[in-house]
Amino acid sequence: LYTQTRGFQGDFAMGSKINRSFFAIVGIAAILVSGCETLDPYTGESETSKATKGALIGAAAGVVAGLMSGDDALERRQHALIGAGIGALAGGAVGNYMDKQEAELRAELQGTGVSVTRAGDNITLNMPGNVTFDTDSAALRPQFFGVLNSVGKVLTEYDKTVVEVAGHTDSTGSDAYNMQLSQRRANTVGEYLYIQGIMDQRIISVGMGEHHPIADNSTAEGRQLNRRVEITLVPVTAS
Repeated sequence: LYTQTRGFQGDFAMGSKINRSFFAIVGIAAILVSGCETLDPYTGESETSKATKGALIGAAAGVVAGLMSGDDALERRQHALIGAGIGALAGGAVGNYMDKQEAELRAELQGTGVSVTRAGDNITLNMPGNVTFDTDSAALRPQFFGVLNSVGKVLTEYDKTVVEVAGHTDSTGSDAYNMQLSQRRANTVGEYLYIQGIMDQRIISVGMGEHHPIADNSTAEGRQLNRRVEITLVPVTAS
């Protein structure tokens, strides 16, 4: 499912988002530090616990270190989330956690046209073109907002997952253009999930272009099915 090439594309597209997230974390840490200040009983001056400072700085550094280690984008996200303090799943807890998440996604997305597929411990949401984007567009269709709101609601509750957003196109246009369009579509969905409160380090946005069709591109119906976004949820594990 994940290859080195896909990981590189995702990391390249997410570069500015990683930087933004790091500074956001540092900013949050500063706010938390200000809320943990006490008065020195001898001087009367405000001071911050050394332990508090160390824990907050360590959390921010853990995220950055995680993103830069590992063999591919998925592994780097795993390390980043563990470094940020999100506990990893292990053993039988993995399947149970994903079972519950799958059930909630199916309930939330019933009747939306979005399919939910389970492969091992991974869950993939297939969002076809009649739900997501018009031809030659990376702008979300109005009916897609509710779908992504429902997905964001579940992802917020189940935060021990890496979220891969893969954009796909039909075969209309050049290969290079479709690759770029699919990346923009993936970025749009990833940004929307981020706005919904999904932690930036969880998201990998990749463009797949026209290379993975699921229907016949010679028909309008087939092209609409191929013009899709797939969101794959992978559990955060220690290994």
